[in-house]
Amino acid sequence: MRKTSRAVVVLGLAVMLAGCSLPRSAALQSEIVNEANREEPTIQVVPVTREMTPMLADWPATGWDGYYRWFGNGRGPDSSIIRTGDELDIVIWDNQENSLLSSGGSKSTPIPATVVSSSGNVFIPYVGDVAVRGMTADAARERLQKKLEGIAPTAQVQLAVKPGRNNSIDMVAGVGSPGRYPLENRNTKILGVIAQAGGIIPALRHPLVRLQRGTESYETRAERLMADPARNVRVRGGDQIIVTEDDRTFNVLGAAGTQEVMNFRKESMSAMEALSAMGGLQGSRADPKGILVLREYEAEDLKPGTDGPDMQQVVFTMDLTSADGLFAARQFEINPDDTLLATESPISAARTIVGLFGTVIGVTSSANNL
Repeated sequence: MRKTSRAVVVLGLAVMLAGCSLPRSAALQSEIVNEANREEPTIQVVPVTREMTPMLADWPATGWDGYYRWFGNGRGPDSSIIRTGDELDIVIWDNQENSLLSSGGSKSTPIPATVVSSSGNVFIPYVGDVAVRGMTADAARERLQKKLEGIAPTAQVQLAVKPGRNNSIDMVAGVGSPGRYPLENRNTKILGVIAQAGGIIPALRHPLVRLQRGTESYETRAERLMADPARNVRVRGGDQIIVTEDDRTFNVLGAAGTQEVMNFRKESMSAMEALSAMGGLQGSRADPKGILVLREYEAEDLKPGTDGPDMQQVVFTMDLTSADGLFAARQFEINPDDTLLATESPISAARTIVGLFGTVIGVTSSANNL
């Protein structure tokens, strides 16, 4: 009688398992890619192989421009030059009696602080407008002194420049001491002004340095700026520098070490680096033949053939059980807003069923022994 009851219990559980889906951490690969085999598929499935990765690298970037735009330049003059908006403090010394430039027995005549006009000139009494923009302080002093020779042959000029908006840069955010900083010379480098402003705030995760110059904007990751001397460019008057976090992300789902929205740890990350960042695969559940990257393209990105995707929604598949798939994963780059999905191994479901049967049989055997 007890054996009959045990058989009934096992049979009942088998029927229940056959009629129900076991809970899983991810979809099976076949459940997703089979969508492409319909009469009217809505997705495109692209296997990622070493042969394919050079072609896929030329497909349109999604989620960003595909790179951070930066620039390079050469060396400039060591002395700062005078720009529109700079303020000049001028004192004229003349020891001649009855000088037009001095009075009351004084040998010096200070001229009220003069701002360089939009035309690049400063006004000097008895001389008129004198062009000084684009000159160093020494060159401007010599020009002013020469202009005064007609009325005061022995006059000497003393000149100091206070940088204005166009001869200073703004450290806007992301540093210890934001503010406006005058340029000591035209060879001032971006790392120098960042250091002068107290350095990058340590709390910023994956800091991104953005330089705005007129209508143009340039960006680079802070670690690349510090590692590559060619990126330590000269700044110009009027530049604005902002340090912020690199907010590019990708999603991680399925039978992975973690399931979350992850930030880019580098300017570019391969699928293999993304797999490592997410803690690898769950060895007991993940299907190493079914690593998927889900990506959505814009309608204008569609290019039938090999130059681009055929459909807006594309699933890239990778097989990590072969050398070809492993090397392809090292070459295939993840884009911002991609979803990296580690699919469930079909074997894990079978193991679960076997485990459940073993548990049930063990329980009923215990019951029969009572």
